[in-house]
Amino acid sequence: MFADRTDAGRRLGELLVEQQVTGDVVLAVPRGGLPVGRAVADALDVPLDVIAAKKLGAPGNPELAIGAVSSDGTVWLNDDLVADLGVSQAYVDEETDRQLDVARAKVETYREGRPPLDLDGLTAIVVDDGVATGATTIACIRGARAAGAERVVLAVPVGPPDTVAELGAEADEVVCLRSPTGFYAVGQFYDSFAQVSDEEAMTYLDEP
Repeated sequence: MFADRTDAGRRLGELLVEQQVTGDVVLAVPRGGLPVGRAVADALDVPLDVIAAKKLGAPGNPELAIGAVSSDGTVWLNDDLVADLGVSQAYVDEETDRQLDVARAKVETYREGRPPLDLDGLTAIVVDDGVATGATTIACIRGARAAGAERVVLAVPVGPPDTVAELGAEADEVVCLRSPTGFYAVGQFYDSFAQVSDEEAMTYLDEP
């Protein structure tokens, strides 16, 4: 169990140092990824920035992800699910545009006018407080790569084995502290998993 997200980030940072996993920048996924990302960035002594993605909900079932879009417009689709549900291209396009606006607005809010960090040729470490289905995580990994990152590492405290394996095909390297078979939700592995407000999350970007 992790005490809270900061504890998870410290332990994740320690593991990255122990395994000699290096990077040039940490990209944290708002909102819950910011406390984790701050601790990881401090452990590696690298800058912290944000990367956001929103899932594309299925028609009539917004909680079911048929894909995801990152804040830079990079899209990942679960083609098999889209085909099984008979989702039209028109719906995919409309849902993508809608969620892209949300993702872009989030990163713009968090950066408060600051430009994004230049990832060209760098190793980016994408950090969140955990993964479940991995849809938005895939979009974030692809978004970092599309932004110029030469290498993308995913670092998370916890995730189910099947999702971690799937993400291993997307990222150049995956570091996960815990990958238990009895996985139901990310929050079950935290003593404290209170919702992080935008205001609180933004403070982690301000720290040196």
